[in-house]
Amino acid sequence: MKYFVHEENMLQATFEFKSFSKALEFVNIVWNIAEISNHHPDIYIHDYKFVSVCSTTHDAWDIVTSKDEAIAKLIEASYKG
Repeated sequence: MKYFVHEENMLQATFEFKSFSKALEFVNIVWNIAEISNHHPDIYIHDYKFVSVCSTTHDAWDIVTSKDEAIAKLIEASYKG
């Protein structure tokens, strides 16, 4: 399923979980994907069970590139809801 949408100069998605601990587990998964990919999105936990992820390529003047598209696919594939 596709969660990321192209908004302005970034790819953005919000994922919902059953608890804060599940949201935090997902943040750790996203962190691991980011480290392996050497591409680091912004990650926000809000309202205790929502995780928003925003990706743009800063060194390409804040536009969406293939790096953002690739990391979005990996993150979406990791989401179990």
